[in-house]
Amino acid sequence: MTGKGAVAATLLGAALAFATFGASAQDLLIRNATVHTAGAQGSLQNADVLVSGGKVRAVGTGLVAPANAQVVDAQGRPLTPTLFGGITQIGLEEVSGEKSTVDETLALGAEQKEMTVRPEFDVTLAYNPESILIPVARVEGIGWTLLGAGTASGGSIVAGQGGAVRLDGGPDPIGPRVLFVKLGGDASGLTGNSRAAQWMILDQLIDEVRGRIPADANAALLTPAGRATLARYIGGGGRVVVSVNRAADIRQLLRWSARHQVRIAIAGGAEAWKLAPQLAAAKVPVFVDPLANLPADFDELGATMENAARLRAAGVAVAFSQAGDGSHNARKVRQLAGNAVAAGLPWADGLAGLTTVPAEAFGVAGELGRIAPGQRADLVLWSGDPLEVNSVALQVWLDGRAITMRSRQTELRDRYLRGAVPAELGGLPRAYPGTDTRQAFPGTDTSQATPAADAR
Repeated sequence: MTGKGAVAATLLGAALAFATFGASAQDLLIRNATVHTAGAQGSLQNADVLVSGGKVRAVGTGLVAPANAQVVDAQGRPLTPTLFGGITQIGLEEVSGEKSTVDETLALGAEQKEMTVRPEFDVTLAYNPESILIPVARVEGIGWTLLGAGTASGGSIVAGQGGAVRLDGGPDPIGPRVLFVKLGGDASGLTGNSRAAQWMILDQLIDEVRGRIPADANAALLTPAGRATLARYIGGGGRVVVSVNRAADIRQLLRWSARHQVRIAIAGGAEAWKLAPQLAAAKVPVFVDPLANLPADFDELGATMENAARLRAAGVAVAFSQAGDGSHNARKVRQLAGNAVAAGLPWADGLAGLTTVPAEAFGVAGELGRIAPGQRADLVLWSGDPLEVNSVALQVWLDGRAITMRSRQTELRDRYLRGAVPAELGGLPRAYPGTDTRQAFPGTDTSQATPAADAR
């Protein structure tokens, strides 16, 4: 979006924020929207959404607002649930290169010189609801994420537990815990440089949980707490997210999970399309990165941008998560969905991969992922198609409360960018209002500075 269109969208977003911010105790009616419910009602043209008490109360046409409700005219623009940001470490890391700000991995084995398997490790205990990354993602329409435990040298293929968190500033996760496991070539260094050893270790863990290996045996890998934790994921219990890409490994994973009744989801799955019918039959959701279309390593030789479309055509539930820096760039998950649609995935399934599919996979579908009566009123009004890169979030509501559409990035933009918007349209502030650089830096004279130097 450029030129007058961008300015209009910015001003509309500001107007919406002004109209609704501070309405936390009041009802809300969003009128005349293209409502993508991501649920049974599908997409509705010129529809209204009524919110009361933080919940969606009604979705339809011609809804009447209570006397003191805030009313927003969407002017036909798209309204969706807030989006899933993928499997990230938002709130678990601030600066990836600064170890003191990174909390998603456990590597006790690096000090103990022996394998340590600690499924009881729970990254949600380190979650920082005041992380700078939260508003950065939130103003882009990302309303929740799944905190993922990662593997590290000296750790284990069983990384630990995570959970879903809403980006509302609350300190606690919602929904059940999720266990994270990493398999394949990238994880073989954690299992004696053997991919085959991964299945040996996983089977031993099952034996320990079921008491076939005594807790005090020399070869035991689990603590008592670890046994109790892992037991909750065996026999049809909690969800286990397995990071794996190669088709051969996915085939073994399906056999292992069926044998031990483990409810799995796959993260990555670059070659999952090769086993699409089997994944559909086993009801395994797959969280793909649609931009993985080249063989980054020997586990991804069959990578294709049509992965999501082929999986969905076979009946697999498809969602999205970024490989790499998803925490600092969670907003790009919309681009993933858009690329999957461009490669053949139906548009409605693209939206579902950011809403209903992850909500159902991680046990929070009763609250998130749809616009329907009884659901949390976590909503986003967009300038255009939310799967298009040139669309922006004009306003985000969490529990029906309009959030301030500001983050560290927008504040830095406003501080350093000047002159981009004419004064008659609101303008932008100077980089350092009222600052005399000659006082800040004695001995310098900027009176002859060029516009370019001044801008720097």
